[in-house]
Amino acid sequence: MHVRVRLDGAKPLRWHAALLRRIGDSPGVATVSIDDAPGPGTWPHTADLLFRLEALVHRLPRLGTVPILGAELARWRQPGTRPDIVLDLCGDVPSGPGTWHLAYDGRSGADALLASLLAGAVPHLTLVENGVIRAAGRLGADRPGIVLACFEDALARTITLIAAALRDRIAGRGGAGGVGRAPLEHRTTLTVRRLGARAGRMLAAASIHRLYRLCYNAPHWRCGWRPLVGPDLIDLKRHPETGWTVLPDDGRRFYADPFPIAVAGQTHLFVEDYPHATGKAIISAVRFGPDGPEGPPVPVLEEAHHLSYPFVFEREGSVWMVPESSAAGTVDLYRATRFPGGWVKEATLLSGVVASDATLVEHHGRWWIFATVRDAGLDAPAGAGSFHDALHLWSAPDFRGPYTPHPANPVLVDPSLARPAGRIVARGGRLIRPIQDCATGYGRALMLARIDRLDREGYAQTVIGRIEPGPAWPGNRLHTLNAGGGIECIDGAGRAPRYRSFIGRAHRAGPERATP
Repeated sequence: MHVRVRLDGAKPLRWHAALLRRIGDSPGVATVSIDDAPGPGTWPHTADLLFRLEALVHRLPRLGTVPILGAELARWRQPGTRPDIVLDLCGDVPSGPGTWHLAYDGRSGADALLASLLAGAVPHLTLVENGVIRAAGRLGADRPGIVLACFEDALARTITLIAAALRDRIAGRGGAGGVGRAPLEHRTTLTVRRLGARAGRMLAAASIHRLYRLCYNAPHWRCGWRPLVGPDLIDLKRHPETGWTVLPDDGRRFYADPFPIAVAGQTHLFVEDYPHATGKAIISAVRFGPDGPEGPPVPVLEEAHHLSYPFVFEREGSVWMVPESSAAGTVDLYRATRFPGGWVKEATLLSGVVASDATLVEHHGRWWIFATVRDAGLDAPAGAGSFHDALHLWSAPDFRGPYTPHPANPVLVDPSLARPAGRIVARGGRLIRPIQDCATGYGRALMLARIDRLDREGYAQTVIGRIEPGPAWPGNRLHTLNAGGGIECIDGAGRAPRYRSFIGRAHRAGPERATP
């Protein structure tokens, strides 16, 4: 197959070269060429000023948005080769079979993506061939409100979806990563006056943010628990009337990602333990008695890299853990030799992948891993794009592997519906999956989805509920749900003053109650 990419040669960017390399590396693609005549020329010069200012103020790297010389595209100029597919990034190629039009919120061109982000939207990408959607997805962002960071994330995920659509076309499959939402058009423009106003707001927000960090340890998460008597949150689809008891911390660290488990009749709660002084989390655990935790969590697993999301389960007479280790580019399996401690690494389930919150489930005799994955493009060592929006699956005959990637990966691209938020549970003969809604920021709320299809040919889910922070769980975030050993646990955002007097007062106060 030969693919020709129509891009704006008046403004070639690094992401164009990364896209061309990705297409060229795709199995089944023999050659790649470009049509890089000047495009419609609708990109506002003020956007480049905004990007430079945001990069300076927020100390952001520039990856896909870096301009490149036209000479760097010379090896892809092959005008005599007849293409099988024309990928139109500019919107000026006539429709027809074999022509794929890329659009953001229904409009072509990078300025359409910019308009969506300036309007505060979650961009909806579509890749359409002669009226048929080849790929679609809602593009996540790890730092909403910072246009450069959002733009970079969107470019990386654009590469993901284009590569997936080409793979599916070559394999004779349908669309990739689809979502069923009608895109909205945004016509926001960035005038010099608006640029100045935006710059002023950005500088003020950056100052407030830095002042907040001088006064508070941030981010600061906290875990809530309750005795599980009666229906759980999956059945309630709302906070319980009894409220939650907060797992106390000393203010110098936070606890997050709670995973309770009962072993030999005794309940233990595993958490991410994040000391603010080190900026690197470990896994800790605390035993629960009839009245709650018996002391503070104590460390049980530490590595050279950050660990979180301690997915624990019992199988074959042993207790196993798959903590998130995305900083190492692996998904690893540990076994407890002296439960709740004595963890030894038994296997690396996945490698060379920046995977967030790997969640295992057994279904019809096969084991599955759910995780969101960053894109490997844009020459970024730790990956590129959002951590939250692209759901990937792998399956194996045994929980120890070997795992095979799902042929349709990413099976879903949507920051509100992708990232795991806890164990997948069986309910009424169906599997229910907790999800982090990250559309407007990391871990803003919990979504509950019923898995309608999970096999080696496809995946589908249906949202059945949403649980938000609020009076029953104060704060503006909520991102994990797990039950086990007679308790149910969630977590969410909190505040931890840096001043010692406040820390001491919070520590002496003991367990908090969060009630309606």
